[in-house]
Amino acid sequence: MFLIFAIAFVAAWIPLALAIGRNYGRFRGSRIVICPETITPEGVEVDAVHAAWTAAAGYRQFSLTSCSRWPERGGCPQQCLAQIEEAPDGCLVRARVARWYEGSACAFCRKPIDPIHWLDRRPGLVRPDGEIRDWRDMAVEDLAESFAACRPVCFDCSVAETFRARFPDLVVEDPRPPARHEPGDLSGFVA
Repeated sequence: MFLIFAIAFVAAWIPLALAIGRNYGRFRGSRIVICPETITPEGVEVDAVHAAWTAAAGYRQFSLTSCSRWPERGGCPQQCLAQIEEAPDGCLVRARVARWYEGSACAFCRKPIDPIHWLDRRPGLVRPDGEIRDWRDMAVEDLAESFAACRPVCFDCSVAETFRARFPDLVVEDPRPPARHEPGDLSGFVA
């Protein structure tokens, strides 16, 4: 009888645990907001655990765990939370980065940039001086300026051009122009 009550007790908590987990995944991550005090973009992080619990309880309440203006302005009234409450997903850095790359072509090979895989094969960007950068290495609050000045680079070209810049003595250029083959034409291949 005790086992049945234990199973029923655990089963009753499963929907709550799933709701908290789903909300935690939604509320975690860096965000970009416009600071009401300075009218500049700032990078913030929401307390995802607190936001997930309150959303599961039926009311959503946000608080910040970090801000790019802290610790100097740590006691601010956090009026920027209104922007996150209005559009929780719209302020996410991931969403803004995905929108910037969406529909763009690589600055080197001109191929369309594939949808971003957040765990691997992330595209990069090339600065006006030709330096290849990863958007994750930039300060969150500087992303808007960087996106305005830089061009997108696909993952393959990002790796190749970074290698070329770091190890120029190991790069051998093929002097031959790329061969043009028709489908099914094997005349240029050695058997």
